[in-house]
Amino acid sequence: MTSKTVTRADLADAVCREVGLSRVESAALVEMIIEEICDAIVRGETVKLSSFATFQVRSKKERIGRNPMTGEEAAIYPRRVVAFKASNVLKQMVLERQRKLHD
Repeated sequence: MTSKTVTRADLADAVCREVGLSRVESAALVEMIIEEICDAIVRGETVKLSSFATFQVRSKKERIGRNPMTGEEAAIYPRRVVAFKASNVLKQMVLERQRKLHD
């Protein structure tokens, strides 16, 4: 498995190569897409990208947790978190790539 991180610049370069937009236009397009996804998540909407994943805001209840260093109990307050759920298509692609690497 590689440790490469895909950045916004990498996505913009891919758009530039595949679609033929300029680098500036490609970067702006990537930014607009990411901003739209973020805005929808902040509004509490579910974002579903077919064959990729679903992003959903979940509410967590208050609970008691422990500090792993000291073992001391502490209250963890209610909060909203973003959950990422990979699609079955993406999961299958990862499995197939893993199998190819181990064969």
